[in-house]
Amino acid sequence: MSFSSRLTTFFVLMVLVPILAIGVLGFRLIDQTTSGRAGARASGLLTAASSVYTADERAARSAAQAVAVAIARLPDSAVRTELARAAAGAGLIRVEVIRDGRQLAALGSRSAVAPGTVEIADGRHLTRVTASVTSARDFVTAVTGPLAAAQLSQGGRVLASSLAAPLPQPPPATLSAAGHQYETASTAGLSGFGTAPVRLTMLSDLSASSSSRTSSDLIALAFLGGFALLSFGFAVLASRGLNEMVKRFLAAATRLANRDFSVRVPVEGSDEFARLATEFNRMSDQLEDYIAALDAERRRLHDAIRRTGDTFASGRDRSQLEAITLETALSGVEGGFGRITRREDDDAPLAVTQTAGAWRDAGELIVAAEAEALNPGPFGEADAGEVHVMAARMGLTPRRQLAYGTLAIGRHGAPFTEEDRTLFRSLAAQAWRALDNVRLHDEADRKATTDLLTGLVNHGEFQAVLSREMEDGRRYGYPVGLILFDLDNFKSVNDTHGHLQGDAVLRAVARVLSGSIREGDTAARYGGEELALILPHTDLEGSYAIAERVRSQIAELVIPMVEGEATLQVTASVGVSALGGGPKEQLIAEADSALYTAKRTGKNRVVQAQRAIASTSTGSFSADKARDSG
Repeated sequence: MSFSSRLTTFFVLMVLVPILAIGVLGFRLIDQTTSGRAGARASGLLTAASSVYTADERAARSAAQAVAVAIARLPDSAVRTELARAAAGAGLIRVEVIRDGRQLAALGSRSAVAPGTVEIADGRHLTRVTASVTSARDFVTAVTGPLAAAQLSQGGRVLASSLAAPLPQPPPATLSAAGHQYETASTAGLSGFGTAPVRLTMLSDLSASSSSRTSSDLIALAFLGGFALLSFGFAVLASRGLNEMVKRFLAAATRLANRDFSVRVPVEGSDEFARLATEFNRMSDQLEDYIAALDAERRRLHDAIRRTGDTFASGRDRSQLEAITLETALSGVEGGFGRITRREDDDAPLAVTQTAGAWRDAGELIVAAEAEALNPGPFGEADAGEVHVMAARMGLTPRRQLAYGTLAIGRHGAPFTEEDRTLFRSLAAQAWRALDNVRLHDEADRKATTDLLTGLVNHGEFQAVLSREMEDGRRYGYPVGLILFDLDNFKSVNDTHGHLQGDAVLRAVARVLSGSIREGDTAARYGGEELALILPHTDLEGSYAIAERVRSQIAELVIPMVEGEATLQVTASVGVSALGGGPKEQLIAEADSALYTAKRTGKNRVVQAQRAIASTSTGSFSADKARDSG
């Protein structure tokens, strides 16, 4: 084989093969970077659109407040007329009014989104107004652009879309629509009218990243082509004595292609081959650093995906959300230790809820940074030698505007940079929003099942609990007792002393019921001045004994007057029934009939239901006749 042939062979093995391998790797990296940019742009569009949605909710809430004030004291018959006028004046797209659990009016477009809700209680009624100032079409128009598209959907129904055809739900990460390739990002937790959440999907046109991709491709091609030409020139000029050098480079290139970056080409003399060996070694080092950085970034991406999955899985678990927040903060700024504090309500102190690392060793620094974040807030730092700590306040409580909690992290060694501080503040703000959403969900659940005046379960939850207990009693063969209480002469309390005093009486009696129940029993406000106890696994005689004890405790109550230093006392008439399965309506009717008998025969007494009650799997229980307690 001629030297030219050998030189060509050596050139192909030594230069072209590694260049092609590096080129493939480089173009794959460019492709991954371009895809990452498109995904980041889609996420950025989603964040911006979500902020617009939140702003529309705040505007709707302010408009709903104005409408609620206008109609709060109006009678039901006048609400719809005044609502139409107020809604037109406030520029509402849709408005709904619910008073005392009944819908009085619903006006406007059903395509309205971003609703805001307010409630006003005037002593007689609880009025809830839900309003929207934005239609789905207007919102989609506002958040789309030349290289972006959007779709709003709810419960499988497309509310509005900037695309001709609806997207599959949930949408894939990339899709083709209307002749374009899109990267998608979506969120399904937005509020809307009805019970189903609203899903917002943003699409970023991949052509937005194509120009940077083309430029990167040209640079990569130019670099690889130039390197190939340079290597070929050196091969021609240094053909005499190239054989040994080519072998060395071939061996090094082969190991480099297998990602063995420890190989070094010996540098001999100061000629072109020496410089080529030096450059080859430098390129190996740079490529090793680049691959290491890429691997680290891939691990960070995997960690971010895992944390995102943990966040979705945690749902409304505050403890898990806090753990994810602390883990993310430590990872984001390379912290070594930290903790989270939170207060349960306005009257509770801040308490440590999550910790990481050896945070106790820097306890004084953490306390100092947290104190600075709390007053005047919302950020504080403390340093001592090689230990650096920063803390941020996470939100304010709704009633007393106290700090809801703090996030503090620290590390040994290098101080925190301004970039670290910016990232940390942003993370604390996002964590507060997530935790506040959990608080709002919990509060909404509590309000949905609890009577706000007495703290007992409301009528709807009473019916649901009684249905479940009656079904379980029928299935497993045990009796269920029901006690109905009606406060005697309660109307005269309201007429004589006012409704505030009547509310104080109801709260005092409710405390007696709450303190009298066993685990598994349920105390409820049945309606007005009527209260109830549901007693699983309790027959008629047992229910009667409990009812008599509670009646006596109510009669012994001494209730302070709202105004002045006087006191008053109240009594209750009580009806008792029990069934071993059967329809709940029968149990309620029997207890109610016994209650009426107690009222009619002198009040302040307990009366049992007048019927034989039978059939449990283990025996029977009965009431011989109606019986007064004195």
